[in-house]
Amino acid sequence: MKLNRKQAKTLQAVFETPTRADILWSDIVSLFKALGADVTQGRGSRVRVHLNGEKAVFHEPHPEKETDKGAIKSVREFLENAGIMEGEDDADL
Repeated sequence: MKLNRKQAKTLQAVFETPTRADILWSDIVSLFKALGADVTQGRGSRVRVHLNGEKAVFHEPHPEKETDKGAIKSVREFLENAGIMEGEDDADL
């Protein structure tokens, strides 16, 4: 996978402990797409994501732009289940 600098930082932030609550949803969507995920808008604020055979439905935060800690934990679990781990990118940093 080829991530740009911002996407690599978003991936790192998703896996940080303690869980952060200041990651922009738009940055997470950009990360999903860079990892090769199929991202589709569902009804309302639902966003469907398919990556490496894994499927998940997330709720886009609104009116805030930042993703809450619970959603970040769900994103982290989804990425782990899809075989994506922190530091496994080959971005040109």
